[in-house]
Amino acid sequence: MSEWTYAPAPESSALANLRPSYRPFVDGEFVDGGGEPLKTVNPATEEVLAEVGTADRGDVERAVAAARRAYDEVWGPMPGAQRAKYLFRIARVVAERARELSVLEALDNGKPIRESRDVDVPLASQHLFHHAGWADKLEYSGAGSRSLGVVGAVIPWNFPLLMAAWKVAPALACGNTIVLKPAETTPLTALVLAEIAADAGLPPGVLNVLPGAGDVGAAVVGSPVDKVAFTGSTEVGRQIQRSLAGTRRRLTLELGGKAANIVYADAALDQAVEGIVDGIFFNQGHVCCAGSRLLVQEAVVEELVERLQERVRTLRVGDPLDKNTDVGAINSRAQLDRIVDLAAAGDAEGAVRWTSPCPLPERGLFFPPTVFSGVEPTMRVAREEIFGPVLSVLTFRTPDEAVAKANDTAYGLSAGVWTEKGAKALWTAQRLRAGVVWANTFNRFDPASPFGGFGESGFGREGGRAGLAAYLAG
Repeated sequence: MSEWTYAPAPESSALANLRPSYRPFVDGEFVDGGGEPLKTVNPATEEVLAEVGTADRGDVERAVAAARRAYDEVWGPMPGAQRAKYLFRIARVVAERARELSVLEALDNGKPIRESRDVDVPLASQHLFHHAGWADKLEYSGAGSRSLGVVGAVIPWNFPLLMAAWKVAPALACGNTIVLKPAETTPLTALVLAEIAADAGLPPGVLNVLPGAGDVGAAVVGSPVDKVAFTGSTEVGRQIQRSLAGTRRRLTLELGGKAANIVYADAALDQAVEGIVDGIFFNQGHVCCAGSRLLVQEAVVEELVERLQERVRTLRVGDPLDKNTDVGAINSRAQLDRIVDLAAAGDAEGAVRWTSPCPLPERGLFFPPTVFSGVEPTMRVAREEIFGPVLSVLTFRTPDEAVAKANDTAYGLSAGVWTEKGAKALWTAQRLRAGVVWANTFNRFDPASPFGGFGESGFGREGGRAGLAAYLAG
């Protein structure tokens, strides 16, 4: 019998409406930034996509001043029902331009088009719609209805548009204005979001977008804003917390993770395998809540790993614009080098590496789906956030041991539990030190559900009523 193969099904890159250059967005208009322009690169080809103007300290000062003026004179005094109209307009246009944004995100970030199309852009639109609905109902939120003022937000490169929506939507719905700093390697969709906001008639200064490197983010954090919202690495989160200590400015941090995905012997193994694959190989493992530690009950570990390897063999690694691609490109050369180094550490420490035999593209930044078995809790691949398509398999005998090993981490962002018994799932979830626990699923998000962690994974929540509280003064 002949073997079935997938024919290429690429989405057209022309749909992204790429321009030769992009500029910072300050006080309602695109301006020439004072920083050194950067070139944003397609990680699947390492070709330059566009030149992006960056901000300097003077641009940050102007953006914060514009945001303060807009808050004092326009956005802060505006009734919630009026603010909602702007957010609804922005949400609708994001949905209408979903195909363009999906292609642009895949080009700039390296993630597969089916993920940007089916997850990132729809969720971004949902967050805008959800928070637009809250704008005139804040008095019923349980967190008060008084806004804070100006928000400084710094977002990462793994979900550029979605993270922008996570910050912009609640900030604006609660009556704040915002200065947003996108990641250095993925600024394009945030700048298109600014264009959408301007077209929707959002008053000047309410939203400002400042591309640049870490120095721009540090300038935003150090500026006279009333609240800082940061999503990114734990190391940078620590620096921000130290810099804001004693300033009485509000802060929320959503940082790294090393999530445990626990599979009991009574779990539906085929269903668990699908959840494991989604938990670690979604977005190339560039997910702070990725289920990168797989804890399997000893009675089924051999069977589960065999089924898992069989499933991972079918994953297709390649062109992010191909609708058949399951695993796209690693976002940057620096991140690929880190993944390679940590995988080598797993080899050196005695873990057994299994690598998918899938072919890799001849050019671009790619890493094959990898599973380490025989992993001990002290190994680096079990303790450090790899932020790539690398899974570590550990074993346990009893539920108490599963909980102890799952909690043996400095992080506390997420976890998963797989079992056919609801009581066991609840018993386990109650004992896991994680901000989010999924039962018989993984990586499920909703704007109405709060997300966040504790410990080295940060503090504060985004989404739901709990997320509104971070942007309200009471």
